[in-house]
Amino acid sequence: MVEPKQSVVLVTGSARGLGLACARRLFEGGARVHVVWRSGPAAPRGLVETFGPKRVHRADLEEPGAAVALVDAVAKVDGGLDRLVHAVGPYHEGRLDERTPAGGAGEVAAQMWSGNVATAIATFDAARPHLRAASAGAAVFFGVAGLAGLRARRDCAVYAAAKSALLVLVRSWAVEEGPFGVRVNAVSPGVVPHDDAHPATLDPKLLARIPAGRTGRPEEIADAVEWLLGPRSAHVTGVDLPVAGGWML
Repeated sequence: MVEPKQSVVLVTGSARGLGLACARRLFEGGARVHVVWRSGPAAPRGLVETFGPKRVHRADLEEPGAAVALVDAVAKVDGGLDRLVHAVGPYHEGRLDERTPAGGAGEVAAQMWSGNVATAIATFDAARPHLRAASAGAAVFFGVAGLAGLRARRDCAVYAAAKSALLVLVRSWAVEEGPFGVRVNAVSPGVVPHDDAHPATLDPKLLARIPAGRTGRPEEIADAVEWLLGPRSAHVTGVDLPVAGGWML
């Protein structure tokens, strides 16, 4: 459970998938959770019913000024913000020498940087004053299993490179924000099938490479995020926590 119970948490990328799983877990723990959806004429079904109309926001965090407007909206409703979960991050699969409808490696790299790194920078910059004011603020960003080993990637090198850059930022923010009582960490899922996951997560070949013998579950990612935000991890900062059953070791 995230303490205190009245913590104000912003979970980006929370209209579906792992972000939504995290938002639900934190909400169940008593936090005032703000969720975000990006596109479509209306919020995804169930968000308003679960989190309340004032805590459901529409934002495209790749647009200039969107992160500031989002954080301002959260603070207007609940008077501040002391927890941030940034679950935004598009995925791309493909070799470096292949061209896809998304373009070549250069074009894809720009897209991966914008979605995975630039949105994180903008969102943390917007949230930072509020996290500092909370005196015990915390933020969690989403990486991907295997970053610590700096391993070569055959099919998702550009994506992994963007997530590696994000991990450097997470550790740098942890150093910068430590004196202000703000902790910054990353959670790095492995293979976690869910309704909105990339089809590659269902590849049976992946299962054979997971030492734990099974894929992960969304609730296990949510458990890790809840712990990283909570008081039991009060002396944990700058950490990349893999939740992957040993995959990519």
